[in-house]
Amino acid sequence: MQIALVLGLLVATIMLFAQEKVPVDLTTLMVLIVLVVSGILSVEQAFQGFGNEIIIVLAALFVISGTLERSGVMDAIGARLHGLARGGQRQLVLAVMGLAGAVSAFASNTMTTAVLIPPVLGVARKVGVSPSKVLMPMAFASILGGTCTLIGTSTNVAVSGYIVRTGLAPVGLFELAPVGLVLSVVGVAYMVLIGRHMLPDHQPDTLAEGYAIREYLSEVAVPPESPLVGQLIFSSDLAALGVRILKVMRGDDAFIPDPRTTIQPGDVFFVQGRPEDLLKIKATAGIDIRPERHAELGGTGSIRIVEMLVTPQSDLRDRNLFEANFRERYGLTVLAIYRHGQSMVERLSRIRLRTGDLLLVQGPAERLTYLRRHPDLWTLEEIDPSRYDPRKGVVTLAALGAALVLTFLGVLPLAVAVLGAAVVAVLARAVTMDEAYEFIDWRLLILIGGMTAFGTAMDQSGAATFLADAIVGWLSPWGDLAVLAGFLVLTVVLTQPMSNAAAALVVLPIAMEAAQLLGADERSFAVAIMLGASVSFIAPFEPACILVYGPGKYRFFDFVKVGAGLTMVLLAIVLIMVPWLWPLR
Repeated sequence: MQIALVLGLLVATIMLFAQEKVPVDLTTLMVLIVLVVSGILSVEQAFQGFGNEIIIVLAALFVISGTLERSGVMDAIGARLHGLARGGQRQLVLAVMGLAGAVSAFASNTMTTAVLIPPVLGVARKVGVSPSKVLMPMAFASILGGTCTLIGTSTNVAVSGYIVRTGLAPVGLFELAPVGLVLSVVGVAYMVLIGRHMLPDHQPDTLAEGYAIREYLSEVAVPPESPLVGQLIFSSDLAALGVRILKVMRGDDAFIPDPRTTIQPGDVFFVQGRPEDLLKIKATAGIDIRPERHAELGGTGSIRIVEMLVTPQSDLRDRNLFEANFRERYGLTVLAIYRHGQSMVERLSRIRLRTGDLLLVQGPAERLTYLRRHPDLWTLEEIDPSRYDPRKGVVTLAALGAALVLTFLGVLPLAVAVLGAAVVAVLARAVTMDEAYEFIDWRLLILIGGMTAFGTAMDQSGAATFLADAIVGWLSPWGDLAVLAGFLVLTVVLTQPMSNAAAALVVLPIAMEAAQLLGADERSFAVAIMLGASVSFIAPFEPACILVYGPGKYRFFDFVKVGAGLTMVLLAIVLIMVPWLWPLR
């Protein structure tokens, strides 16, 4: 009964992760409650994963990564692209992938991708290369770079934490480097020589310059005293501002205007236009952008307007602005919404937001700076360059370097060294404590802590043994390598509906149990699963890929076409190198 319950929970968890109708962190907590109530885990076992030192390592790395980005160090690194890409598309792809891979070895691949998007788009336009030929390779490289070090990706840290609990030694800081470097080099070579020829070629005029030119949907209200009243709508002062008038709301009636429609007091227009055209409305007497009418945002001197991206882990997904209580929660006013490849003609407050939606928001400069890397919304332009202080960024970078050296030499444990670097960043005033807490992705920490406990439940209930027996029974006639290959394929399949870290933590206890049954080395299986979770590029569900999906004007099949071949090549490398460096017997 316990095996059936745990396997049923596993299937239900995967389905909930895939549908994303319930946040992944909430799903994880619900699973923990069921495991405790059913008696499979004790309270101590259920929450033991949250007390693991790996949680401290990840939290400290989030603070360090955010501090480096906030101080301007990441932007300075991105600016170096301008001097590296003078030889056309091939050299640009090579430079971008090399930079993204190197940075993401020590920083979040999602953050690396987000920071590099604006400079990469600018360089692509300058050298005459379509951004769609560069952005996908950049996202792939940022993911592969994380395979080179223990701290390069949360998946590596999570797997290392799990195997320590099973009695094995933790993964060394650079233990994965030989395989990770080969994977990165092969990935770059594949994209430069083969993959780039399969990428779509959206020219800047059809791409609308990625993030630079896009048309937002907004609402415009006509107050009773407006000089627009009585004007024909398509020859009015509003039409002359360069926006398209899509629909009119007059009282409770909604209709498509025609050339004979005249503007009346209280009319609300749904308009579409570029951000600069919408901002002309703000400067025109007698016209109000609807969300501003009751805004209380303080003096105009402190107000800024920026674009913000709805992130894959955002609580705003599948909710509209009214349901999310947006203004009270974030202290910002949404002026317009942009959704790539889709026309929307409805009230802004009723539009259910999706991952990748862009919001044109207005708010106090200090509030926008505070929310610069909020887990729900990522800002796509500079908020307050005066806040940047490269010297503080260099101090943080030096502290991180010292932490890595001390860990490598065995002077300090990784958790203590990295936490010390984060403390140095706060003491150097490169980041405040409030900002440090904002940088931490609490959802990911809950996911890792909870799924670690789920791994314990797989072991304790006998479910891991049951599945391991089945996989070993099917594949063992072909040898240990065939069994390992089966688990690698299972990991790649699960990374499509689930996050990489979650997929690895689901498969890991089963794979290690199978290794015990075969008499094979458990560490070899664990390292293979760890790397296998980071070489899946078949679908654009990884956050780094989602970030480039819109500005690259990609379609789902673009990732399948380019990523399927790359995934098979990289899996073959993992299958060859891991048993060689970590022998199965």
